[in-house]
Amino acid sequence: MSYSERWQELFGPADGPTGGAVDGPTGGGPAMRLASAAPEPTTGAGGTGNLQHSKGPWTSASATAGELRTSTETSRAALGPGHEGVETGAAGLSSVAALKSVLTSWEERLQAVRDECQQLEGTLLKVAKEMGETDAAIETSFKGVGGGKADAKR
Repeated sequence: MSYSERWQELFGPADGPTGGAVDGPTGGGPAMRLASAAPEPTTGAGGTGNLQHSKGPWTSASATAGELRTSTETSRAALGPGHEGVETGAAGLSSVAALKSVLTSWEERLQAVRDECQQLEGTLLKVAKEMGETDAAIETSFKGVGGGKADAKR
């Protein structure tokens, strides 16, 4: 299948009344459409054309991951001292070995959560930065084409 045939299969023929946006390969619309771009009831065109992005949620999620990492490490660090003296006070009881096993298990779990939160914090912050830089680059590119918002109103 050629590139052109594949394109037509996905989006419909380019010579349709709306450039393939409505007249897809089965006549009932394109085979592929953005999930967020629901067709307009009267025109069949998708979306509103006002895609907007805010880095706020990414930055907030990063901060939350950082806070969770900190509180998890605080809790993990408190487990050891909380169990000090148990072996001495309960010497000879079989439950001491079980308690030690549970302590080790929880320390490992909390350490894994802490490490994952640390990784997520950095990744989410990176996404926020990249999305913000992308938004700024797109805005700059439009200013170069149309002269910016002020020129577009003239």
